[in-house]
Amino acid sequence: MSALARRKSQGAAGAVPPYILEDQVGFLLRKAQQRATEHFNAVMEQFGVTPTQFAALAKLHELGPTSQNLLGRLTAMDPATIFSVVGRLARRGWVAQSTDPLDARLVMISLTPEGEQAARKMIHLAPKVSQKTLAPLTPSEANLLLGLIGKLG
Repeated sequence: MSALARRKSQGAAGAVPPYILEDQVGFLLRKAQQRATEHFNAVMEQFGVTPTQFAALAKLHELGPTSQNLLGRLTAMDPATIFSVVGRLARRGWVAQSTDPLDARLVMISLTPEGEQAARKMIHLAPKVSQKTLAPLTPSEANLLLGLIGKLG
């Protein structure tokens, strides 16, 4: 029984239940995100990338050259964040920037050969992050959780 359910059952009829932080969706999602990030950092430490940098590399590996704007949307990053992420990846020599030959207003991002090699290595290890994060759940619980979280996002 959750802390909120316990307090509700103990409270007076009609009384407004107290606000219990530990029962709030945002708090629980943040704790789950912290757990996932800890596992990500442990699995990916040899590459020295953040989850957002990995997301950009993985999406570029999947799609090939992509506009920076679209890459940001596909990886759920705002324009300032994707700009920063791409800049860091470019400084590492993992991505290259160019203008779209059909629309000079678009900045195209592509993996360099070094970026392609790094992305392949990371993608090979990436499933371990989800496995470790979801380890406390049964397979059916994990599938249910992923489906429900997918509905929220």
